[in-house]
Amino acid sequence: MKNVAVIGSQWGDEGKGKIVDWLSSEADVVARFQGGHNAGHTLVIDGVTYKLRLLPSGIVRKNKISIIGNGVVIDPWALLEEIEEVRSKGVEITSKNLIISESANLILPFHKEMDEIREDIAGKAKIGTTRRGIGPAYEDKVGRRSIRVMDLLSQKNLSQRLETVLMHHNAIRKGLGKELYEKNKLITELMNIAPKILIYSQPVWKKINEFTKNKKKILFEGAQGILLDVDHGTYPFVTSSNTVASSAATGVGCGPQNINYVLGITKAYTTRVGEGPFPTELTDKIGEELGIRGKEFGTVTSRKRRCGWFDGVLVRQTIKISGIDGIALTKLDVLDTLEEIKMCVGYEIDGKKIDYLPASLEEQIKVKPIYKVFKGWLQSTKGIKNLEELPQNARNYIKELENFIDAKISSISTSPERNDTILIEDPFKA
Repeated sequence: MKNVAVIGSQWGDEGKGKIVDWLSSEADVVARFQGGHNAGHTLVIDGVTYKLRLLPSGIVRKNKISIIGNGVVIDPWALLEEIEEVRSKGVEITSKNLIISESANLILPFHKEMDEIREDIAGKAKIGTTRRGIGPAYEDKVGRRSIRVMDLLSQKNLSQRLETVLMHHNAIRKGLGKELYEKNKLITELMNIAPKILIYSQPVWKKINEFTKNKKKILFEGAQGILLDVDHGTYPFVTSSNTVASSAATGVGCGPQNINYVLGITKAYTTRVGEGPFPTELTDKIGEELGIRGKEFGTVTSRKRRCGWFDGVLVRQTIKISGIDGIALTKLDVLDTLEEIKMCVGYEIDGKKIDYLPASLEEQIKVKPIYKVFKGWLQSTKGIKNLEELPQNARNYIKELENFIDAKISSISTSPERNDTILIEDPFKA
């Protein structure tokens, strides 16, 4: 029995939803461990598209248990809306197949407002957040003033907790000339939805321990990507949580020994949403073509993604940081029409060559990519399920990519459909 952690090796949007759904055929439990409803995992199953934001990707499979861990921040209204949306497509969601950590922190309306206020006043210095309140909610968690799922059990306790958090927020709002936030209406709204949330609430750490003892296979599902990690990403243009594999243990309440294989989801080119450095970004016709063929628009925000060549230096770096054991390469078919394909194999700053992305934002902006050029294959790879059936030039590109990043490729995705995947190594059996 092996448990697998699935994480993004780039800036997110690598296709984690499809891979998690595909792997969940073998898993018994799928657990989200960080992020909020800024995640956008798109699944296409038998022609039906599911766009998941908070719910783990395993929710669309029968006889699987889905978990939202303590490391996730939850907008309770958004969660209930998503549950109803998925139910409307024929998926059964009950307290038997969905568990929410009682320790998970809540995103409340004033968090979203604060997110919007900060982005608006930042101007050109804005981060490019999804404006959903995730960052401010994590700040309150670290500041020890947050509202958690368990606080919905008692109106008296909830009132006291809201006094604490609003003392902080209203001081900031007053300083910014914004209207102060009243708690009474919010208490009423929260108590009204409390039963709908609490029905799923359990001590997740206890359930994870129980599943482990019973030899259940657990799939830990990450959101965003390592390059958005608050410690290891392109700071300050990052998310507000740790997206690396080791945070899977913290985010559900188990030891790191429970993670037996780390699978890094990696797009065959590179994309980024929002602001921040992007060494291989293409602003020409090729970048446009990648965006159109790859349908590069955010699942959550519909924002157009920035597109560029595959950055081997960055992926090699994230592999080392997160202890990635294998790579699931996605969207190979998007490159089918290109006569020439480039891969970044080094950087240059002020005439000096380096083999990693420096931590300094100033230097990150200066970075110029050094490319290796490959011949395109100019034929369709869409839907191919066997490695031998790929065009020779496609296999050459994949092999060179694998050698450069120093990690084995365990699977190759050739379309958004669940079964259009070339399996080289099963993470659960590796």
